[in-house]
Amino acid sequence: MVEPEHQALGIDIGGTGIKAAIVDTRNGRLTSRRNRLNTPRPATAEGVTATVRELFDRVDPAKFSAVGVGFPSAIKDGRAMTAVNMDDSWLDVRPGELIGQAIGLRVAVLNDADAAGLAEVRFGAARGISGTVVLITLGTGIGTSLFRDGVLIPNAELARVRIKGKEAQRKASESARKRRGVSWEEWAADVEAYLQELEQMIWPDLVLIGGGASARAHFFMHHIDMRMPVRPARFRNDAGIIGAATYAADIRSGEV
Repeated sequence: MVEPEHQALGIDIGGTGIKAAIVDTRNGRLTSRRNRLNTPRPATAEGVTATVRELFDRVDPAKFSAVGVGFPSAIKDGRAMTAVNMDDSWLDVRPGELIGQAIGLRVAVLNDADAAGLAEVRFGAARGISGTVVLITLGTGIGTSLFRDGVLIPNAELARVRIKGKEAQRKASESARKRRGVSWEEWAADVEAYLQELEQMIWPDLVLIGGGASARAHFFMHHIDMRMPVRPARFRNDAGIIGAATYAADIRSGEV
């Protein structure tokens, strides 16, 4: 049995689903069942907080000593600065305080893509990699996280580029593929076009593809041909949970 001091609850709030599980923060392994509920529509502060509370009620608080949340917004001084796939009621709100009040515990919050990237850098496909590493989450939209020699550079919005005359997430996100009804090969060409723009911007040493699309990497990754290394992320849809829990443990131990 893992002691509570080595475990944290990770909560990953996404545009379509909210997931939670307890994580052993020494190795990134889930030690409880992963629970998931649909993100309410509209994704208001009140509705999302109530959904998080419902997920929290499914776990045993005696089994963990920290709570972390990956939230789909740029987080500055604890405040949500953007709300691209969430309701505007989140703008300028402190998600950690709101969720903390709902569950009765202190909550550490970071951007959801940053959480996923932290999981991959600490325990996954980018562990031990020096230089510039970027994780791209292809899901409801496109999220990005940026690391230099293992250190997170938070809130890196690297998806705000245009490909073929449109914002990248309108062409290269997984939801865009489904909405447009294109083949994996055609969609991979749009992802590659986005990666080419990214390469010209910051010249990464490694790019990881995560988010919902990473579970189906075998359908499209072989269609992508880049000079820089591009690999699927290891933790797939668990990355945000693992990274949020890890961040909470870092906060608790004073490492952040």
